[in-house]
Amino acid sequence: MQFHSVPNTQLHLFEAFLAQPMPVSMDVPLAATLQPALQEPAPDVFSEVSLRGAAGNCLSLLAPMLRELSLGPNARWLTLVAPPPSLTQNWLREAGLNRERILLLQPSGNQNALQLAREVLRLGRSHTVVSWFNPLSPAARQQLMAAARIGDAQSLNIRLG
Repeated sequence: MQFHSVPNTQLHLFEAFLAQPMPVSMDVPLAATLQPALQEPAPDVFSEVSLRGAAGNCLSLLAPMLRELSLGPNARWLTLVAPPPSLTQNWLREAGLNRERILLLQPSGNQNALQLAREVLRLGRSHTVVSWFNPLSPAARQQLMAAARIGDAQSLNIRLG
């Protein structure tokens, strides 16, 4: 068996980009153009996924996302607030989710699903709180984002339709 040494001809990922001169606007001072890059970006605490189609197809698309969230390295809960009736314990098991790290919560009494999701996010015992609001008003979105920041959590809204 013979091995041939091949010279490394692969370009580094950003070499082509860095070789190009960076445009600078003459209307804006250089310090102002660099300012956003120097600041720490605000963390994204809210995500939304819209799934359309048959319920079985939507669950098939949802399964890998929830599986990754349930199997991740974070020791906190993956909490599902008011999931659709088709998302059963049996479905969680068949989809390969870690059911020991998942909480399924339903609102009770005078509490609605939005209030429950906000409270769970605010408490910070969950790394991700998944909700099913369709539609979600801008005010409700802001409330979920504020609660997620307080609890250092992520809010994921699934829109089925």
